[in-house]
Amino acid sequence: MRGSRTAVRRPSRARARGATIAAFAVLAATVPAAAGAAGTREVDTELPYVCAFPSGQRPATVRISAAFPDRVAAGEPIRPADVTTTVTFPAEAVADLAATGAAEVRAGTRLTVAVAQHDATAEATWRGTAQPVALAPSGPLTLTATGDVPTVTGRSAGELTLSAADLAVDLALDTADGSAADPAARTVTCALAEDAADHGLLAAVPVGPDPGGTDGSPSASPSPSDAPERQDGGEPADRQRERAPRVGGDAPGGTAARPDAPPCRYDARYPAGPMSLNAYITGYANVRKLKGAALIPLTCTLIEQGEPEFEFYPDFSGGTITQRSTGDLYNGGRTWSPPFEATFLTFGFTPTTATMVLEQTGPLTIDSLGATDYVFTSTDTYVRVPLVLRVTSLTVNGTPLDVGPSCRTEKPLASPEPDPAHHPGDHLVLHGRGEQVTGEPATGYLLLSGGPLTGEVSIPAFTGCGAGGENLDRLLTASVSGPGNYVKQTQGQTCYVAADVPNPDECTTDLQPLRIPVPER
Repeated sequence: MRGSRTAVRRPSRARARGATIAAFAVLAATVPAAAGAAGTREVDTELPYVCAFPSGQRPATVRISAAFPDRVAAGEPIRPADVTTTVTFPAEAVADLAATGAAEVRAGTRLTVAVAQHDATAEATWRGTAQPVALAPSGPLTLTATGDVPTVTGRSAGELTLSAADLAVDLALDTADGSAADPAARTVTCALAEDAADHGLLAAVPVGPDPGGTDGSPSASPSPSDAPERQDGGEPADRQRERAPRVGGDAPGGTAARPDAPPCRYDARYPAGPMSLNAYITGYANVRKLKGAALIPLTCTLIEQGEPEFEFYPDFSGGTITQRSTGDLYNGGRTWSPPFEATFLTFGFTPTTATMVLEQTGPLTIDSLGATDYVFTSTDTYVRVPLVLRVTSLTVNGTPLDVGPSCRTEKPLASPEPDPAHHPGDHLVLHGRGEQVTGEPATGYLLLSGGPLTGEVSIPAFTGCGAGGENLDRLLTASVSGPGNYVKQTQGQTCYVAADVPNPDECTTDLQPLRIPVPER
């Protein structure tokens, strides 16, 4: 017999904890806070860049504004606030985009920021998301992106500098009727122009007490561990790493700060429902032919849970619980992963670097079946989603090759399907199994704790790759396509956004997932 759905409803938080989630597919941004008590200074810098478009290298202007603390103590995070990255492309670049049939552009920016203190260095990624902009038939295009950025911490006294470096602009292209252009996505890579003033310097923040004592602290000289160590042979590499500025880390008060990651929140394009969840997922996908693995970056997934259905055993010694939920990858309003880069040795000796995007082309479904005797419960979850692999840029042995605007697998990735009669067609299948004894922590894949999802996938042949009469389909197909590619994705803790009082251990104050999963091989 079947139990009544209304009879098995639980309080809203319990429903979230008992629901199933999954996704397919690098780090989440710390939420900027007010800068240090010593005061802040605003930076507004305009820099020249050179960007690669199908028609050639084009100049671009990048304006970066942010607020930095006047001074911080050693070990105190520097928290850039009000960060805005404004990119202006010239008319020639706009013509390249208009040729795709696009009428609207949505963009995400990934600015590499070089961090240095003494002789030690590190890198941070400043991510931003721009509002949709109409694509005019002529004239320049300006995209203004904002977003949270990671903290940077100087480990010793001495000036810490932040300088703009490489920039990637991920473009989502829509036609006038709202459908995706061809291609639907393009990554524009940009390098700082050689004549950029001060080599792209954005800010120089003093770390340590004010030598003049204006901060109320006695002046002090750097300790031997603070001072740069220079010897005839230079400083040992391990010592440099120890002193390198730290990107991310702990926020004030001991609260764990989130590392750099894409936004993951419901919005006007995708409003939250009464059973809505969000979570990050990340992991690796093997490329068997190349004897390597590609890291799939943190990807936001928005899930609408289905109602659970109970069926009791005839002797009422237990029963089964089934649930179907649906969801979408979500990145700047589109159903795809953030761009990711992978480098392999093609044919065993040629270094090849590709920038790719996984694009969802159909419904993402999550089917769970649990069995319980009221003490022990085991649950199997199957995630199914059709994904096309797009290549947006390619470099072989250091030489860029123009893959054109439509380089993709000719059909979705395909996994062995355990139930083909009910789930026809090509799609990725990931499986997770979770077990729990009442009153004890769960193991494996369950919503509350996250966990691993694994599968195997065949990569189809590529099509539409190349430009200017050069066909790269066979190169990519011979290098990458084929069966038997193992996939392992790790889902993080979910945030139940529809709860009356969202759990602060699971959600940020703006209802994004707090917990960030770590990819596992």
